[in-house]
Amino acid sequence: VQLVESGGGLVQAGGSLRLSCAASGTIFSINVMGWYRQAPGKARELVAVTTSSGGTNYADSVKGRFTISRDNAKNTAYLQMNSLKFEDTAVYYCHVLSLGGAYWGKGTLVTVSS
Repeated sequence: VQLVESGGGLVQAGGSLRLSCAASGTIFSINVMGWYRQAPGKARELVAVTTSSGGTNYADSVKGRFTISRDNAKNTAYLQMNSLKFEDTAVYYCHVLSLGGAYWGKGTLVTVSS
């Protein structure tokens, strides 16, 4: 199973980015797709997750600014990030939990300039 993230980059504070995570390979029944992030010198933290039934959960710090969505047919998750802040700067990792196991992507860097 391979998770490939894309969409990271450099953006000014107040701007937007959309991250994508495409899962490929033999995947059995993806239950949860999510995004985590890790800023320099900090622990990896949950950003947002979505379940196969459409439920979502967000970190308090991104509620109202970020939106997670998924295309089950394409095994792809998205993270729309609006009103970005300097403190959103981090490497963003895709995470998938399926019946076959849990998987991580290699990450995509998001840098927000103040």
